[in-house]
Amino acid sequence: MFEIPGAGQPAPGAVPGSGSLGANTHASAPLAVRMRPRTIDELVGQQQLRAAGSPLRRLIEGDQSMSLLLWGPPGTGKTTIAAIVSQQTSRRFVEVSAVSAGVKEVRAAIDGARAELVRTGQETVLFVDEVHRFSKAQQDALLPGVENRWVTLIAATTENPFFSVISPLLSRSLLLRLQSLTDDDVAEVIDLALTDERGLGGETGLDDDARAHLVRLAGGDARRALTYLEAAAGAAASTGLDTIDLATAETAVDQAAVRYDRQGDQHYDVISAFIKSIRGSDVDAALHYLARMIEAGEDPRFIARRLVISASEDIGLADPTALPTAVAAAQAVQLIGMPEARLNLAQATIALAVAAKSNAVTTAIDAAQADVRAGRIGQVPPHLRDGHYPGAARLGHASGAAKPYVYSHDAPYGIAEQQYAPDELTDATYYRPTALGAEAAVKERWERVRRIVRGL
Repeated sequence: MFEIPGAGQPAPGAVPGSGSLGANTHASAPLAVRMRPRTIDELVGQQQLRAAGSPLRRLIEGDQSMSLLLWGPPGTGKTTIAAIVSQQTSRRFVEVSAVSAGVKEVRAAIDGARAELVRTGQETVLFVDEVHRFSKAQQDALLPGVENRWVTLIAATTENPFFSVISPLLSRSLLLRLQSLTDDDVAEVIDLALTDERGLGGETGLDDDARAHLVRLAGGDARRALTYLEAAAGAAASTGLDTIDLATAETAVDQAAVRYDRQGDQHYDVISAFIKSIRGSDVDAALHYLARMIEAGEDPRFIARRLVISASEDIGLADPTALPTAVAAAQAVQLIGMPEARLNLAQATIALAVAAKSNAVTTAIDAAQADVRAGRIGQVPPHLRDGHYPGAARLGHASGAAKPYVYSHDAPYGIAEQQYAPDELTDATYYRPTALGAEAAVKERWERVRRIVRGL
C-alpha cells in the first residue's frame, strides 16, 4: 500500500510523487508513467466518460464524493482515472493492491483515511486495482469506508463485476464501463509521446509502417503501446538512427510485422481462406489463418461470428455439436477476452474442421426463401389456423375445418398424416439431408417421417 497526496501539503507518512501515479515523475521513469494523463481532457478515448455532464466529469469538476467501479480491458485508463480524480480534486491518493493486500491492509487504509478526514478535513481516494481478486471478506472490509464516505473508492477490474464483486459493493458504487482503445486512439497516444516534453520531446521520428506495427501489437492497450515505443526508440538510438523504421520496431519488440490490413484486402482474403479451410477439413491450414488473424490483432468477435456461421452453413446436422461448440467459443471470447480466448477459438476451429460436413441446411433455407420470393406462398391450411378465439370454428379454422387438425401426440409414433404446407407447396422438398456423419441417421428418419406425414 502506498499514498500519493493530491494538491496541497502531503499527508503524514506519504511520499510526494511516490509510486506509479505521482504527479511529479522523474526522467528515468517508464515512458508510460511519464505520459500518464494529468487531467480528464488529456485522457485519450473513453469519450462516453469524458462527455459534459457525465458522472466522471461531475465527480471531478463538482468535487463530489462518489465511489466508482471501473470495468474494462487492460491499458484503457482505469488507474489513470483514479489518479486524475485524486489530483484534480485535491484528495490524498492511497493504493491497495488486491494481489498482495489482505483485510488488515484494507482496514488500515480506511482507518487512516478516516483519521485524516477528522484531523484535516482532507478526503482520500482509495484505489483498489484488480478488485476481482479480493475475497468476499476483503470486499466486505471496504463497505464501512464506502458507506460512511470516509474514502472515495475507485476499484478497477478487468472481469465482469456482476460475477466477481459482491452485491453490497456494487450497489454502493457507480459502475463505469471502459472500452478498448481504437487503433486511432492508440496512434494518438504514440504521436503525443513522440512530441511531448514528458515523452521523447520530438527527438525521435517514427515511420508510418513502424507506427502501424506498434499500434497493432498494442491491441488497444495504451500502456503496452508506450512500452513498445520506448523500446523501439531505445533501439533506434543505440544504432544512431533518429527515426524508428519498421525493422527497428520489429527488432525492439522481438515480433515480426504481420502484413494484414484489418479494413482491406487482407482482412477479407484471410477470413475467406480460414472458412474455406474449415469447409475443406484442413485443420492445419485453418489454424494457420487463425494464427495470422490473432497475431494481426483481428477482432476475436469477428472470428467467432464466422465460426458460428460456418457451423450451420458447412456442417449443419452432419455434426449437431458444431453449432453449440461455435456459440460457446463466441461466448468465451466475450467472457474471457484475449489473449486467453485464443484457446477457445482454436478449439472451435479444430472441432469444425474435423467435423463431418453437410450444406443441407444452407440449401434448404435457400430453396425455401427462393420460393417465397417467387410468390409461391399460398394460404395457411384451415386446420392449422389459430382457433383460440370466439368464432374461429364458424370460420372453418382449426377444429371447425372440413378436415380438423390432428394433434400429433395422439397419433401413432407421435406423427400424424395431414397437410402442413399450403396447397401450392405440397410437393416442395427443401431439406435434402446427406448421408454424411450424424446426418445419415437424420436422413433415414426424415424419409420415414415424410412418407407418414404426406401419406406416401
